[in-house]
Amino acid sequence: MPESSAAVPAPNNTPSDAVLYNEKLWPNVWIWLVAAGLSGAGIFVFAPISMAAGLTAAVVLFAIIAVLLVLSTPTITVTGSTLRIGRASIDRRFVGTASAYRGKEATAERGTRLNGLAFLCIRGWIDPVVRIEITDPSDRTPYWLTSSRHPDELLAALKA
Repeated sequence: MPESSAAVPAPNNTPSDAVLYNEKLWPNVWIWLVAAGLSGAGIFVFAPISMAAGLTAAVVLFAIIAVLLVLSTPTITVTGSTLRIGRASIDRRFVGTASAYRGKEATAERGTRLNGLAFLCIRGWIDPVVRIEITDPSDRTPYWLTSSRHPDELLAALKA
């Protein structure tokens, strides 16, 4: 009988798992200001009871909003073998051409040119978007559309 039955994971240093690109789509400063303003409404609601209750409500509301914002922040990760955007993941062999859009073109990609079957990971506070074609014949999703603050770097990682 072996001395230890605990399995030891093998080192995962393969080049296909090396991270080529990583980006968190954090909220902008103005989103945090809106969160502070909304949480300040707690003062108006509870101030007639007491000012301490109002300030406590504002702090608790801001903490709740901040936790929700942080927990809902998606990550874009490109490795040698996979592309992960938020909770979605796909093998890189099924990733086709990718293109970046800014300004009015990005607005059109998110609006009038949007395919209803596309996977979306867009954030209103990030203007540039990257459209990534999906070539998997068993997947009905024609492309993924994601926001990115660094679309050129994401494109370079996808082409690597």
